[in-house]
Amino acid sequence: MATAAVITGCSTKTDSGATPKASALGAATPSASMSAPPATPSAALARLLEGNARWVKGSLQRPNQSVGRREAVDEEQDPYGVVVSCIDSRVPPEMVFDTGIGDLFAIRTGGQVVAPVVTGSIEYGPVTSGTPLILVLGHQRCGAVKAAYKALKERKPLPGDLQSIAEAVRPAYDVIAKAKHADPVDAMIRVHARQTATGLRRDPALAPLVKKGGLAVVSAYYSLDTGRVEVLDGAPAA
Repeated sequence: MATAAVITGCSTKTDSGATPKASALGAATPSASMSAPPATPSAALARLLEGNARWVKGSLQRPNQSVGRREAVDEEQDPYGVVVSCIDSRVPPEMVFDTGIGDLFAIRTGGQVVAPVVTGSIEYGPVTSGTPLILVLGHQRCGAVKAAYKALKERKPLPGDLQSIAEAVRPAYDVIAKAKHADPVDAMIRVHARQTATGLRRDPALAPLVKKGGLAVVSAYYSLDTGRVEVLDGAPAA
């Protein structure tokens, strides 16, 4: 079936019986960077925040970025997190969280807007291989949200398909428009991240995993000024 071909095209730990090549595993020097991926939502979030703390301090380990790691995961992958973030060039997930090859499913759209095909991409890891964490990452001074805010406030549609981004974040605009904010765009960015995470928790394919405790969907905010990731809601219990 065509659907099966699509699903198995990006091999994960449940897609095949293959194991990483012995020669590839031996090529890398054993270190913390080659440790097993965290298996629980709380452990996965902790791993990401630990990496972000290194990013903030400038004490990067750059784990899992060696040739040995590349070869070790060439047959199958087992990422411990899905990061849904913006296309903004200043917010590269693997760098923000000091991770490497095979650690994250990184999904990036303008303003981290989620549409059906994007939702399918988000579902992939948790549904097919038990990825325990989804992190929806908004960020400071998001150009997509800023443009959407202006278009919605002035009732002047954006050109082309850019307007679809504005429509996708309209629910966040409707919330922040009800009160005065020192920085309405920043408030809208935070509300949009929370709303997106809430919507994913209710997704038919993801909700059962969340209910069982095997998956957490967390919203967060990235500061361009400091490099720090702030958890907004959805953090799993330890």
